[in-house]
Amino acid sequence: MRISIAVDAMGGDHGPRVTVIASIRFLEETPEANVILVGRDDDIRKVLGTVRSAAVDRISVRAATEVVEMCEGPASALRGKKDSSMRVAINLVKDGSAQACVSAGNTGALMAISRFVLKTLPGIDRPAIASHLPTRKGVTTALDLGANVNCTAEQLVQFAVMGSALVAAVDGIERPTVGLLNIGEEDIKGNDVVKETAELLKASDLNFYGNVEGSDIYKGTTDVIVCDGFVGNVALKTSEGLALMLSDFLREEFTRNPVRKLLGLFALPVLAAFKRRVDPRRYNGATLIGLKGVVVKSHGSADALAFRYALKKAYAEVAHGVLERIALRLAAMPAPAATALAMPGANDA
Repeated sequence: MRISIAVDAMGGDHGPRVTVIASIRFLEETPEANVILVGRDDDIRKVLGTVRSAAVDRISVRAATEVVEMCEGPASALRGKKDSSMRVAINLVKDGSAQACVSAGNTGALMAISRFVLKTLPGIDRPAIASHLPTRKGVTTALDLGANVNCTAEQLVQFAVMGSALVAAVDGIERPTVGLLNIGEEDIKGNDVVKETAELLKASDLNFYGNVEGSDIYKGTTDVIVCDGFVGNVALKTSEGLALMLSDFLREEFTRNPVRKLLGLFALPVLAAFKRRVDPRRYNGATLIGLKGVVVKSHGSADALAFRYALKKAYAEVAHGVLERIALRLAAMPAPAATALAMPGANDA
């Protein structure tokens, strides 16, 4: 089956000069995909005209007259820009013209518009932001990374269900382990919401490992890490800052004097391998999971390589039937977890 991805070509810090090139490179390595570039027609075709590739034949352009700015409020984007490239791209998923949408635009606006247009899956209260994080063993999927600052225990269980389905579908792990991010491993640790969540997860049919600490994220202790959006976003941004600091430290030490510069030349293969292993561009693309459609958020400053990885993530989720897997997992949830998911307010999308 050929999969079409709608791309918000105007989103992000760089717009078409990144999104268009990344789309072409993605299509060159993914023969079963099409891309619909959404945005200002002249801007998109200007970049397309600079590239010679057979993959251009699998690109179509859908015009949109407005652009959601990176600093714009979600309400303003939702109500005031109905012909924005972001809104039109999401509408293409809604009407079935595309099976996924990828945008590097304003996160709040993307979440608001996606939730309004696509709605949430049955049994899901709020969509969450999920993404891969590198670990010693490979990757772990963490959610929520910033969409929901305050969560109930029932909503955290929903995140666990969605994260498990995502990992099972895309990473091929049939019963992924689920860890609940906490300030300690012991059952007595954490606030009331976290303690209640742990009890619900124990009663579910998920492969619940138990509480995990921040250090477990990068140890790769579990396949899925669950937390509210406040904690998740702080952990993510702290990790990004640490990675940049370590990179700077390495650069400083290898350029401190001529001898070290010479040693650096011999160490280049190792340094290159290290850089590739922790390169955040390879993990770009966060899924707005829980919607009736696949929506992937790319980092706003993404270059063409990073945006291509976001496109690959969207394609993989559609190809592996993530939405269907989530629905099946929700339907299979036993009591009391299923009862908790069906409580009043648990699906007020």
